[in-house]
Amino acid sequence: MVRNVNEIIKTLPASRRRKIEKRASALIAEEMTLQELRRARAMTQVRMAKSLGVAQKQISEIEKRTDMHISTLRRSIEAMGGKLSLVAEFPDREPVMLAGITSLDA
Repeated sequence: MVRNVNEIIKTLPASRRRKIEKRASALIAEEMTLQELRRARAMTQVRMAKSLGVAQKQISEIEKRTDMHISTLRRSIEAMGGKLSLVAEFPDREPVMLAGITSLDA
């Protein structure tokens, strides 16, 4: 019988599962493409497309883009269960979190 990784992880002791979750979070926090992030979140293009109400082909096209609207990126991140934040970095000051750009209500 074939088992997926989630089934295997469920059989591990709680302390081991916490270590795995912590490491997975650290890996997700590293620089990734949108496709790599989706895969790290164990999400298929089909599932993401259903969440966004679009065709799977559109997810494939979005992941291949090198330039996209912030709203498209925000919706993609939210479909994966996350929240998009934008940070401006300058050589002469601390990073600045940009407000009002990523939310629809702003």
